Amino acid sequence: MKICIVGASGKLGRYMVQHALDRGYEVVGVCREKSVSKLDAFKDKMTIIPGATNDREIIKQAVTGCDGVLTVLVPWGVQQYSSGTAQAVMDYAQPSARLIFSCGWHITRDGKDVYSTTFKVLVSIAAKIGRFFRAVELDDQVEACRRIFESDTKWTVVRGSDLEEGESQGLPVWSQHIGDPILESNKTRRIDFALFMVDALVKDDLIQEVPAIVGCQTPSAVAHSS
Repeated sequence: MKICIVGASGKLGRYMVQHALDRGYEVVGVCREKSVSKLDAFKDKMTIIPGATNDREIIKQAVTGCDGVLTVLVPWGVQQYSSGTAQAVMDYAQPSARLIFSCGWHITRDGKDVYSTTFKVLVSIAAKIGRFFRAVELDDQVEACRRIFESDTKWTVVRGSDLEEGESQGLPVWSQHIGDPILESNKTRRIDFALFMVDALVKDDLIQEVPAIVGCQTPSAVAHSS
């Protein structure tokens, strides 16, 4: 399998690169030119295409011939970074390609997610501060996902809980809606978030699903399984 990882130089991206290489996949990675050095450990094992991930020509080049595309929807700046990236991936990936996108828990598809008051306040504050400093555009990540949900591509949008570092605990568990008891612990190892993204490439039951994930060894996941 040949896959493209959009946002390969970030922490999540580098974990995805390693998981993909471990599975024997041919990997093409896209990252900003100034971040290419972060991929030095993989430079002889993958193809690296430097450029902005919302640059349509860069994305067109990167996804050509790929069976799957893993995309980190980063809401940087106020230049429609997330929606531009998502749209380019959907426009240029081959029709049969599996498209896996990552985002936060604040994304909802059907309005049935249940958020705590604290969570909603924190998201609102983060969005306002981000816009004020022109650094983060959470609304654009929402717009990116709206476009994905309306497309007829073979997409999956993975919603990650609070991330932490550490050794892998295994493939995270998931549920369809925020507020479901299994998700209560709200913790996932970043390395396992990446594992779920890569694993989703071969999971047909995740096509056009919006799984919210949590670490498989967290208290709420263990309680659910028992």
